Amino acid sequence: MAATAGRINKLFGTDGGLMLSLYPAFPDDFDPATMPLLVTIDALEVPLWCDRFERRGISGATATFADIDTERRAQELVGLEFRIEAPGDEEDEFYLEDLIGFRAQIEEAGSAAHHSGSVTDFYDNEMNPLFEVEIDGRRILVPAAEEFIAHIDFEGRTMHLVLPEGLLTLE
Repeated sequence: MAATAGRINKLFGTDGGLMLSLYPAFPDDFDPATMPLLVTIDALEVPLWCDRFERRGISGATATFADIDTERRAQELVGLEFRIEAPGDEEDEFYLEDLIGFRAQIEEAGSAAHHSGSVTDFYDNEMNPLFEVEIDGRRILVPAAEEFIAHIDFEGRTMHLVLPEGLLTLE
């Protein structure tokens, strides 16, 4: 998760430079070559890569950004808060097939039924990826959809699935 790290205050010079206020969350080890400033423009997260970044005291800086080379373009950024996603902030990436061997706790929404089993396989189909789960000696296919995965405990090697009522039939 990217933390709000500052605000773009005003123009600095005539070549697209900007004055920044740096919040306490701004990292001391900020490296403009590897970390963009992230702003939200029209509900989209836009990375701003610094061509030049110069600290001014503890809570200030000046910056110029790639592709922001006129006063008019820079003015569009004034007033925006920016975030920085520092290395290590990203959630650990994993692949669904990494969950093979995990214990699966499965419940159906709107039902008191709970089932426990283990993930024995993963079928990677871009239209309908599936987990194969063994429950009481039976192998069933369960959609491997993000909206059905309630929790994954990597240390405990368990996952909790909540499926729509009627999707899981073990009779």
